[in-house]
Amino acid sequence: MADKPKKPKPAAKKSAAKSAAAKAKAKTPASAPAPDPKPDLLAVRAQIDGIDNRIQSLIAERAQFAQQVGKAKGKLAAAVEYYRPEREAQVLRRVVDRNDGPLSDEVLVRLFREIMSACLAQQEPLKIGYLGPEGTFSQQAVHKHFGHSAKGLPLSSVEEVFSEVASGAADFGVVPVENSSQGTIQSTLDLFLTSPLHICGEVELRVHQYLMSRSGHLEDVERVYSHRLSLAQCGGWLRRNLPKVQKEAVVSNADAARRARNADDSAAIASENAAHVYGLKIIAGPIEDYSDNTTRFLVIGRNTFPSSGNDRTSLLVFIRDQPGALYKILEPLARRNISMNRIESRPDHGALWQYAFFIDVSGHADESPLKDALSEIDSFAGEVRVLGSYPVAVP
Repeated sequence: MADKPKKPKPAAKKSAAKSAAAKAKAKTPASAPAPDPKPDLLAVRAQIDGIDNRIQSLIAERAQFAQQVGKAKGKLAAAVEYYRPEREAQVLRRVVDRNDGPLSDEVLVRLFREIMSACLAQQEPLKIGYLGPEGTFSQQAVHKHFGHSAKGLPLSSVEEVFSEVASGAADFGVVPVENSSQGTIQSTLDLFLTSPLHICGEVELRVHQYLMSRSGHLEDVERVYSHRLSLAQCGGWLRRNLPKVQKEAVVSNADAARRARNADDSAAIASENAAHVYGLKIIAGPIEDYSDNTTRFLVIGRNTFPSSGNDRTSLLVFIRDQPGALYKILEPLARRNISMNRIESRPDHGALWQYAFFIDVSGHADESPLKDALSEIDSFAGEVRVLGSYPVAVP
């Protein structure tokens, strides 16, 4: 029996397979980089330990030089005598300028602020008055601007903050002046009409509002306590989620939290920190109507300070009753390209139907061109009072 003839190999299929293999080979790099080897964890931790040692040594060295600054001022000098906000602002701006990551500017500024705060407190901690009790946004502003080594003095009202600073019981005070969604806090501005104090700095604080209560259940809430501005900042959320509850304004958010902890049917709108301080459970948050909700605080003190290189000046201008009076105040600023950041009018408590203008402008009052503009304005204004020239807020 004859052998069966062998079937010919499918040349077309073989050729296609070779072509596919060639394409796959072409897609693969000729010399693909080898994956990075995993770092030796113990070696990395040893490097971190070495860096920590160097950081600690440098902080100790900085603290020693800070002590020398105190000695140069005199052994009996109070902390307020050697605190220089313009110097701190310059240091923090350099921190931001040097930063190439991976930490954010805000994180690094906070670290350096705490280092400076601790170094300053070696001599004597600064005493800072703020609207209390503990847990308010004003207290957060104190920590952001002065660090945690400063001694906070919680006070019952903004008026008392002014009074304690004026008397010398507090070195500085921190008071709220405007909110990005609710505008100017006019009661604070009015205190400058009669106060001898100066503005020494500003703090911008992102404000996040939380609803909190003892039980932590939304359905239990029949009454909500908060500062009137916080109630306004969360008005939309309250209308959507608690349209029938009673809303009661109190002196501060921390006071609201303190009240809410005493009743299961009450809640407070306050900071997340206030919930921790007063043992409340957070029901919801952040609940502010605008995600960029920011409050600006002013630092008040008894002295003025030199230029930091990037400053703002707050003016209080009393205008004579005459045609074009406001134009004559603003024109010298515009002619010199001086930016005006804010203007508010308030009744002059010393004369019926007369008004004073609060004006914020760029620059320092002791430096041109602002110095020249103020000299010109003073010649025809009823009175020009420089409330303060101070560093623009660092993030």
